[in-house]
Amino acid sequence: MTIAIFGRMVAAELLKLRRRYSIIAIAAFFTIGVIVLYFGVSALEHASNGVKNGPAGGLHNFERAVTLLSVFFGSLTAILIGVEAGTLDVSSGVFRDLVVTGRSRLWLFAVRLPAALIVTLSLVLVALGLSIVATFGFADGLPTPSGALIAESIVWVLVAQAVICTIAVGLASLTGSRAGALTGMIGWQVIASRLLVGISFLGSARDAIPNVALGALKPGQALQDTNSLTMGIALAVIVLAAWVVVWFALGAWRTRTMDA
Repeated sequence: MTIAIFGRMVAAELLKLRRRYSIIAIAAFFTIGVIVLYFGVSALEHASNGVKNGPAGGLHNFERAVTLLSVFFGSLTAILIGVEAGTLDVSSGVFRDLVVTGRSRLWLFAVRLPAALIVTLSLVLVALGLSIVATFGFADGLPTPSGALIAESIVWVLVAQAVICTIAVGLASLTGSRAGALTGMIGWQVIASRLLVGISFLGSARDAIPNVALGALKPGQALQDTNSLTMGIALAVIVLAAWVVVWFALGAWRTRTMDA
């Protein structure tokens, strides 16, 4: 299959995702909407009582926005889009038709991830842009992040979203169930992984948790959930790469072997 054909398949998958207006709207809220609310409410509080409430911008609020867009609300966007991409063909009943056309099952799976990443990362980039504007626009004399920290933070957020989105696509393709994949991913990201991080007797086994590995790579302030844990950068990269490869492989295997 040529690159041109693959590109057209990705474009078609992207079009299908963009037409899921309710999913896109919810995903946009968890990124763009949350940032608008965070800085907007902070700015209103500062305007109403500047003595009690500090400025809405500055370094601290930028760090907080970066965290919100990575492993907190932003991760929900990656999960929603990834799960939708992984189950869209099956849930809409077109998977059989696509297989009958003779298209490779592996290619049918492979095009899901780039489409999901394009949507997810586009929303996150818009939210990051708003965060940077608000960080400097509402600083009111507070220290602001350096250009290097901003660049590193943008890359880190995009990596975090790409990892979570890839896992979501793989899990959704493996299960074929939107509800099951959403429940599993959100339960893991929001509840289970954070509970496991706090169980001290697990020791270094906690290094296998994606959020711990992401915390080791985060520029600036450490993640609050993982700041008591330390791991090397090389190990963090290996852990994240393993999660991506394993879940991508499982999703590809299931798409190749499932009944049409």
